[in-house]
Amino acid sequence: MLALKNRLLSNGISQAQLARDIGLSPALVAQLLNHEKWPTSPDKTTLMGKITEALVVRDIAVDAAMFAAVAGSTPATITPNQEGIDMLLRKTALSQAARQHFSLFRDPFSNDINEAADVFTSPDIRRVREYLWATAMHGGFIAVIGESGSGKSTLRRDLHDRIAREDAPILIIEPYVLGMEDNDVRGKTLKASAIADSIILTLAPQEKPRVSMEAKSRQLHRILKDSRRAGFNHCLIIEEAHGLSIATLKHLKRFFELEDGFKKLLSIVLIGQTELKIKLSERSPEVREVVQRCEVVELPPLDAQLDQYLKFKFERVGKGIDELFEKDALDGVRGRLIFAKAGKTRESVSLMYPLMINNLVTAAMNQAAQLGFPKISNDLILEA
Repeated sequence: MLALKNRLLSNGISQAQLARDIGLSPALVAQLLNHEKWPTSPDKTTLMGKITEALVVRDIAVDAAMFAAVAGSTPATITPNQEGIDMLLRKTALSQAARQHFSLFRDPFSNDINEAADVFTSPDIRRVREYLWATAMHGGFIAVIGESGSGKSTLRRDLHDRIAREDAPILIIEPYVLGMEDNDVRGKTLKASAIADSIILTLAPQEKPRVSMEAKSRQLHRILKDSRRAGFNHCLIIEEAHGLSIATLKHLKRFFELEDGFKKLLSIVLIGQTELKIKLSERSPEVREVVQRCEVVELPPLDAQLDQYLKFKFERVGKGIDELFEKDALDGVRGRLIFAKAGKTRESVSLMYPLMINNLVTAAMNQAAQLGFPKISNDLILEA
């Protein structure tokens, strides 16, 4: 649609003017001209006729070249939710034009967490946060599960920060999981031996891990007991735990059962996406001993906390949400991120997670700046 866009520019016709002439929102016209994304209604033929009529009325010459892209390619079609899902999987950066347009001196969603006060806490997030603290401080075995972008890694960082702030006697052990997969075909499985090495090297860096598993296990147990008697608690945290093999999940039960008298020597925190919940299903006989000991804690979407979340994020950069959003804009966010599951059931799926909200709102802010809208509207959200 570049030819049509250039024709409008050369005749001094704005996208907003064309939108009024053909009865579409400016945001949707911008999607059509800039990305060749056609609405589902009206159909393409009808819409091309409306555009042609609007140009003829303004005495602008119309030729087939303006719509040549339509004949030579298959334009994208905007359908409710589908287009939103595709977009939400991509990182969107706030443009310089949008910062100037909304008088923002920094991006409210990028590099935005530098201290504990920057972490948004809903009741569910506070609950998971306290689960993590209690496990690290007093022992336990938990799995924190959430979709990508739900805030799992942020809570892990918050735990590190809280331990440092409160000078708590907790030593965190975090094996590297670079390239970890649940089989040795696509990557490398994280084995019990590597976890043992990580514990030894974290608690006693001056000692070299023994070669045989028998000797290494004795060495590990001794180091844990010595450290515990010196007043320290130990917490093993494994990120991307959905990539753990079933064999390693079973071995974690043995790490958890290391004791000094009545005292457990190691607490365990698994952090992973929803695939981990499937692996820890009580229906799986392979991991039943782990399931009986591991408490699963989930991070749900922010369905009921959207207003509070956006208010918190923008107040951190000196803006109130009333300055940026029309009254119906947040309904648009809900409409884009909560949708019916495919099939005959009426179940809904929510993508109302921090990362998804951030990307959607950022895209709408960029669009508002491009079109000159003073605030983010419901239309901009639905079509960003």
